Amino acid sequence: MTDEGCSAVTSALKSNPSHLRELKLSWNKLGDSGVKNLSDLLMNTQFKLEKLHLWRCSITEKECIILTSALKSNPSHLRELNLSGNELGESGVKNLSDLLMNTQFKLEKLHLSYCSITEKQCLILTSALKSNPSHLRELELSRNQIKNTGVNLLCDVLKDSRCKLERLSLYDCGITDVSSLTQSLTNTKALQFLKQLNLSNNMIGDSKQQLIDVLRDSNCELI
Repeated sequence: MTDEGCSAVTSALKSNPSHLRELKLSWNKLGDSGVKNLSDLLMNTQFKLEKLHLWRCSITEKECIILTSALKSNPSHLRELNLSGNELGESGVKNLSDLLMNTQFKLEKLHLSYCSITEKQCLILTSALKSNPSHLRELELSRNQIKNTGVNLLCDVLKDSRCKLERLSLYDCGITDVSSLTQSLTNTKALQFLKQLNLSNNMIGDSKQQLIDVLRDSNCELI
């Protein structure tokens, strides 16, 4: 679907906005006008969308800012946001982080795999999550080179007693040491909530033993 098709769909939804709860537009090139029309719809207070999936929609940094700015004006309903496979850029991640800090924004699932998120951008993102950690249950950051620095930043989120994260995916993130992660899990309540942890395709080396010790912990409910 092109930007013209997206504009047609969103225009139709504008005329009857109050019932839709889930919208998946993944694998379509929405373009500037498509994202703009979608954003206009998201700003409508009658639009009470709970799940928005925009996987691989060729969303640019500029378009991410438009999209997240729209969500800021109507933040209370959305529970799932999938922006995986889009180049959000530093400004896009910053605007998304501002949204995550909004106490009215009660997002439960955030998917940002294949977004070229850097260690610096991970700092911005985790700082936002630390300020409003109680709602998020699922965080997908796979295929971003956040490396050990990013993992250490995520540990600060996990250490917060309000954090109740259940699923954390860090597949292929350039991680070589998970010792800080394992310590955060065993020394806090985080392990009581976490059900799934994906560290596949990371060369974690000797710190693997510490991960084994986590699995032996009586509080561990990883499946």
